[in-house]
Amino acid sequence: MAIDTNKQPIIIKKVFKSGGHHGGAWKIAFADFATAMMAFFMLLWLMGSTTKEQKAAISEYFNNPSAFEGVSTSPSQAQGEGTGSTPSIIAFEGAVDMAPESSPSEIMDQQRIEEMAAAQDQERLESLKELLEEALEQSETLIPYKEQLLIDIVSEGLRIQIVDKENRSMFDSGSAQLKSYTDDILKELGTMINQVPNRISITGHTDARPLARGDFSNWELSTERANTARRALVAGGMQAEKVGRVVGFADTVPFDQAAPNSPINRRISIIVMNQKTDEAIHQETTTIKELVEPTSP
Repeated sequence: MAIDTNKQPIIIKKVFKSGGHHGGAWKIAFADFATAMMAFFMLLWLMGSTTKEQKAAISEYFNNPSAFEGVSTSPSQAQGEGTGSTPSIIAFEGAVDMAPESSPSEIMDQQRIEEMAAAQDQERLESLKELLEEALEQSETLIPYKEQLLIDIVSEGLRIQIVDKENRSMFDSGSAQLKSYTDDILKELGTMINQVPNRISITGHTDARPLARGDFSNWELSTERANTARRALVAGGMQAEKVGRVVGFADTVPFDQAAPNSPINRRISIIVMNQKTDEAIHQETTTIKELVEPTSP
């Protein structure tokens, strides 16, 4: 059978139609754009609310950032909040201070550390007291004078008092010259005191009897005796840096208030200071320096 060549071929086209929506990718892109614009306008608002000094401090911070958040290792010329000199970089009305605050746990930890340090300090002073009391019973230098060595724990620390006794004075009459045995006592005390890191306070005291010299009172005498005791302690091996204060009280703080002329009122008091007393004396010294030293124009 012959093939009919006059018939046209039949072509079948398949048309694939897409769905009726465009997907959700545009929503993600628009959200990113909106976030970026919000951040941009927030940056403009922040920059518009800062002063020139604060902008300079921010620039300094980014040029020389610190290892600690919000603190520049190179101080800026401006001072105060928002200048790079405080934890809060920018300070403006109505904003929340972003400076790090100590949590209650951190405060409790700090208190616990301070309590442990105070307890350790007290234990150290108690041990020194036992050492001194043991030396009073065994040391050939101290045994003859143990009635004149008074040792006790007070609020300021460990107090060691060397008092005069009738017919047995520590110093020559009306003088800051040490008796030979007093010098030996102080040198041995210096060796034992040097075993603890605590600093000491030395005070001199006299009785109420006025001195014959009109230009030399009990104030000068008590101060010079305290300083003489300091030199003997250092000569005995105590570090000179351990001395925090040397003062004379004359007869204003008698040991026996009922008998102001009693020999026991003539004494040298050495206090091995606890941390609290040492810090108070340091603060007092700093305040005096600020009052005495002239301020720069």
